[in-house]
Amino acid sequence: MVAKKEAEEIKKAISGEEKSMKKKGNKEPQLTDLPGIGPAVAAKLENAGVFDMMGLAVMSPSVLSDAAGVSSAVARKAIQAARDMLDLGFTDGMEFAKKRENINYITTGSKNLNELLGGRGVESRSITEAFGAYGSGKTQLGLTLSVNVQLPVEKGGVSGKCVFIDTEGTFRPQRIRQIAEGIGANPEKVLKNIFVARAFNSDHQILLLEKVGEMIRNGEPIKLMVVDSLTAHFRAEFSGRGQLADRQQKLNRYMHDLMKLAETHNLAVYVTNQVMANPAQLFGDPTTAIGGNIVGHASTYRIYLRRGKQGSRVAKLIDSPNLPDNEAIFWVTDSGIVDG
Repeated sequence: MVAKKEAEEIKKAISGEEKSMKKKGNKEPQLTDLPGIGPAVAAKLENAGVFDMMGLAVMSPSVLSDAAGVSSAVARKAIQAARDMLDLGFTDGMEFAKKRENINYITTGSKNLNELLGGRGVESRSITEAFGAYGSGKTQLGLTLSVNVQLPVEKGGVSGKCVFIDTEGTFRPQRIRQIAEGIGANPEKVLKNIFVARAFNSDHQILLLEKVGEMIRNGEPIKLMVVDSLTAHFRAEFSGRGQLADRQQKLNRYMHDLMKLAETHNLAVYVTNQVMANPAQLFGDPTTAIGGNIVGHASTYRIYLRRGKQGSRVAKLIDSPNLPDNEAIFWVTDSGIVDG
């Protein structure tokens, strides 16, 4: 009886909130729209790292109760209401296809490389990982995408801004100016639309993801996030087999947070990854990406970059949910990534 009564109260609360939301013009629901979550409790949740409805909907009642200082009953009501409002259930394939109609694409600057990635470039709501030895073009592709995201849709961009998380000191404003001039854009304006942060350790790198979420909520039209490189700090801080499990667990959480950001805000995420030589590989190319299966499974599109003949670069698609394995040749020039 008590559970039934609670369910009816939640339905009433939700229906009342839906009506008020319609009056407000379908405004995105806030944490304070939920039953039992006032401004003070919402502030506590934000301090605990929960900023949106999705973050609350996937919490357990006990964790929410501890984080917000509310009773278990209130926590259960709020979580159930958030799940109902977000409609976190199954949908048929046609409905899912409709939800994917707002996917954005950012051109790489090379038709060959675009074709390798499905024809239009790097996709939003996904993680595109590029790994390869130094000098293979990973960072250059990231810098080119940072410029191209600002192009209008008809030219292969999404008229958006970029966040560049730099873990290795590879971001160079002068290089951005070169690429911008190469496509006929205003270099100063292009630089203004790229937000750069130098991550000094893995904890700082993780914290910066929260900052990206805050910036988007504050109205910044961020459509691309570049992480160069993904594994540098994790590799340096967790050395030896004894710390491998801890490293992989932390890296796994980071990859899931990246995907959550990409899905929630319709972002394209491009990450570069370091490599090592696999000593067990007797024949063929021994180059292996750092991060193992954790990174491999979390990345939607995985590309292996290497140097080719006459200064070219070769991109090989290693993994994709919908595309066949293939290769593409491109060049790195003053204007960024181009075809030969």
